[in-house]
Parts: sequence; C-alpha cells; structure tokens
Amino acid sequence: MIYNSTIDLINDLEKNGHLIRIKEEVDPNLEMASIQLRVFEKGGPAVLFENIKGCEFPAVSNIFGTPERSKFIFRDTFDKVQQMIELKNNPIKAIKSPIKNFSLGLLGLKALPKKLKGLPSNFKETTIDKIPLIKCWPNDGGAFITLPQVYSEDPTKPGVMNSNLGMYRIQLNGNDYKLNEEIGLHYQIHRGIGVHQSKANELGKPLKVSIFVGGPPANTLAAVMPLPEGLSEMTFAGALANKKFNYTYIDGYCVATDADFVITGDIHPNKTKPEGPFGDHLGYYSLTHEFPVLKVHKVYHRENAIWPFTVVGRPPQEDTQFGALIHDLAGSAIKHEIPGVHEINAVDAAGVHPLLLAIGSERYTPYQTTKQPQELLTIANHILGKGQLSLAKYLFISNKGDNPKLSCNNIAEFFTHILERVDWTRDLHFQTKTTIDTLDYSGTSINQGSKVVIAAVGDKKRSLCDNCLMDNAKFVQPGVIALNYKEFTSYENAKSEIDSLSTSLKTQNFEGVMLILLVDDAEFVSEALNNFLWTTFTRSNPANDIYGVDSFTENKHWGCNGPLIIDARKKPHHAPALIKDESAEKRIDEILKNYSI
Repeated sequence: MIYNSTIDLINDLEKNGHLIRIKEEVDPNLEMASIQLRVFEKGGPAVLFENIKGCEFPAVSNIFGTPERSKFIFRDTFDKVQQMIELKNNPIKAIKSPIKNFSLGLLGLKALPKKLKGLPSNFKETTIDKIPLIKCWPNDGGAFITLPQVYSEDPTKPGVMNSNLGMYRIQLNGNDYKLNEEIGLHYQIHRGIGVHQSKANELGKPLKVSIFVGGPPANTLAAVMPLPEGLSEMTFAGALANKKFNYTYIDGYCVATDADFVITGDIHPNKTKPEGPFGDHLGYYSLTHEFPVLKVHKVYHRENAIWPFTVVGRPPQEDTQFGALIHDLAGSAIKHEIPGVHEINAVDAAGVHPLLLAIGSERYTPYQTTKQPQELLTIANHILGKGQLSLAKYLFISNKGDNPKLSCNNIAEFFTHILERVDWTRDLHFQTKTTIDTLDYSGTSINQGSKVVIAAVGDKKRSLCDNCLMDNAKFVQPGVIALNYKEFTSYENAKSEIDSLSTSLKTQNFEGVMLILLVDDAEFVSEALNNFLWTTFTRSNPANDIYGVDSFTENKHWGCNGPLIIDARKKPHHAPALIKDESAEKRIDEILKNYSI
C-alpha cells in the first residue's frame, strides 16, 4: 500500500478496522493525551480526533500502537527493506546471489529522493497558533510536537544526500518563546543536527532547519532509524514507503512535499532559551534547560492535513513499538558493526538508555581452566562507544557459549543467568565522571554520570534464593530482594547509613541473595518485573549508588564479597515522576464511554 499523505493512511486503517473517530470536542490541553494513553494501555486502535477545541485541523494518535498495526502499515515493503539493510551490512551476499538480490538493488534506485520544482498547489501557509497545540502532561512547559521529522543539511556539503532526518522534540509555545516567531529544539550533542549546528556556528551562519509532520508513515520511522553508514534516511523512507521521498526548496529551505505540515526556520549561533519541562520516556519530567531556538520562517500545510502525535511517558508507550520495528528491521546490523556481539537489548521498561543487556562471545581463554571475562570486556567497550548505546549507565553482558539458548530479550531469565555466575570481587567495571542521557537526572548534573559493566562468564556458581530472607523486604526475583529503607537525604548520609547496614549484614546468612535494592516502596518494586527495572535503573547512578556487603578497593578496583547493594531511592535532585491529571481523566471517562475500547 502506497501512502501519499496521512489521510491515505487514515483511510486504509479505517477500512481495515484499525481506527476509530472521536467526534466529540476534545481539549488539546491534557485531554487528547489522556485518551491516547488510555487507548494504548488497552491495545486499542488508532484514534482520529475530528473536533479539537480551538483548532481547525484534525489529529491522529496511536498509529503505531500495536506490533500488528505497525507491520500492517508496512506490509508490502517490510521484508524487502529488511533484506536491503542486511545487504548494506553484508554486501558479499549480493555478490554470492546477484540474481536473487537484483530486485533489491532496483528498490534502492527507485527509493532515491526526488526533487520537484516549486511548492505543490495544494500547499498553503498557516501559523503556529493554528496547528494543534497539544500539551500532554500537567507540568509540561507548553505544547510540543511529539512525532517531528527534523531535517538539516551539512553546511559545508549542502544537499539532500548530506542531510540528517531526526526526531527531536519541539516546544511550540510557553516559556519565553514568542508565539508564531520562535520554537524550541531539544537534542543531544551527539546527534546529526548537533554536528550540523556546530559547523554552522564555526562559519558564523544560521543553520536552516525544516520540521516535517505527517506524510507517509515511513518518513516518521526513518527519523528514528539507526541506519548503516552510507544509507540516508530519505532513501530508507523511500524504500519503506514504496515511493520516492519528494522534496523541493523554498527560500533555501527543504520542504517535504508529501508532509502534512512543514515548519521552516533558522537556528542562529549561540541563541538559546529555556526549554521544558516535558514529560519524557523515562517516566519523569525532563526539567527546564537552555536549548537552541528556531526562529520561524514559514509554516506550510497541505489540503486535508492531519496532525499525527503521540504521548511519551513511563514505558511501555507507543514509542516502544518504534524500538520493536527497528529491532525487526535492523536487529542483525549490530552483529556486523560490533564483532563478537550476538544480541543487545536496550531495555524499554528501564527507559531504554539506562540499561543494556548483551550477549557476546568469550574466546580469549579457550585453554584456561578458570574462565573470566576478557573478550566480553572488549566488546563492552565497543558497545559503550557506539552511537546512542554510549548513553547507557548499566551494561550486563554474558557469554553465548555458557547457554546458547539464552536471549537478553527474556529479561528475567537473563538476570538469573548473570546472577548465577557473576563474581562481585572481579566482574564490576566502572567508568566515572562521564556522559549519560540528557533526560536522566540520576547523575551528578545534566549529561553527567557514570557507567558500570557487569560481565559474567563460566559455569553456574550458585543457586539463587527464591524467597525473601530479610525483615521489611520483598522478594523480587531469584537472587534479588527489595528492602524498604529510610528516606534519602544526602549522599554523605547515605554512605554512612549504608556502610553501617553493610556491616550489620556481614554477619547474616545471605545464601543465594546476590542483589539488594534499597527502595522507597518494596511492595511496588516486587509487584512486577517492569517495576523492578524502572525503579532500579532510572533512580541510580552506578558510581554514587552501588555499594556492597564486605566491600574493598584493590589497585583502584572496587568489589565486594557479599551481595551487591543498589540505592534506588528517590533523591532530591531527581526529576518528578509523571502523574496523570485527575480532572482530565474524569472528562475523558465521559467521552470514551461511547466507544468500545
């Protein structure tokens, strides 16, 4: 199925039972987001909002809300694009099977971007205040674009083939932004647009930026897709959409002519304003910080334009399905990019970036009787130097040969495998005073924190406990218990308190207990695997919050002889967790009672 715009997608989804229309007036302030969250939680259909308070345009959410719907949308091209990415990673396959892969080469040629002359006649101009200004969480700083395709070009090598298409959040109003004149861009320094802005700053010139919203759904996926070197987002989008990425230039700005909306503007050197807060994918607010400002040039929309949006929050949410699609399309790429890696899981329930699980090959010690991590540590360093994987705080890595059937996508089983084999005196490897995710407030300041690699190799060393052995604690999973602990006040007090706790625990029998979590609510943490993952890895900074029973330092290597302790309590510097607005929830109860969701 070829989608030329969002309305084509809407019609196809509705025809096949994947969409409902909400005709009642809905407020873009919290109500639309509340409906999206509710429908996603129930595995519901895409939702078209036909009547948005104060807005002439309709909007759609939950397009990618289930794996089945995502696969349905790309049903005609998914397998071919998957093969095309595999060939890009392993071109020798094309040489070995030229006839079999000939059609994929043609697909790549057909997918090359196509430049048009001038703006299509069905495009009109509008202003920021006329588009859907959707505020998702009560303490958000304003309305945001949550499914943008942000386009920029290399100032030293202009052109669509030297461009970057990324998904970076956009604040449309609020704070100190001049409505219709300025909007905020939040992106991390390692992203493609950051490189482009650095080059523009060096030249003393503004960076021209275009923000596309809507259009073929392949364009949205292309904006979040980690592609192999040399494969542009526009070519990928063309292949997945089964149609070329069409574009033109107006006043020097690139305009995607299949998009529903296009905002053009300039980022001027060293021009920033406060952006945020914003309810983010870790399940907390990212707070107000200085970020670049886009000076708006023009805003375009096509006839019958529809505004796609989503809501991010504590995972899983709709953006979880992007991760699943990316894994299905390009999961094999990691094996080619990092030798020795079999599998990596950026754990969605822990906010993606805080926690990585990996399986690698340990081949450096085939003749030694005592197995210990060696090649795994080399692989771990490679992983932590790779793109967005470099934002991880915790990396647990195991050896494929110890259990060939193990998958790091089976998270509970993977943790059991690690805890049965890990040696806390040897297998903890820290990196301190380094970078972490901008959105993660567990560190010492914005972008600043630490990392730990936990590598386990060899045969099973122990059996793990299957119950709780401490008062005021709860069993979480084999080898893991959560202990209700006093409210955190400061790191100085925490060190003294936990050192005292560790000393008292030295005399107790903790056979089979490998990990003790200090938490504010042990009942909550023990209720579900996702609660354990979210609480532990979003609320701890390894160098600051890892302790151990009978710990020691030897030649700057830290370890412990007893159970590892992670302080996963809320700290005063942490960002507040996301909480739904009760009044908005009550209002949408009335709306949704008319729909079988």
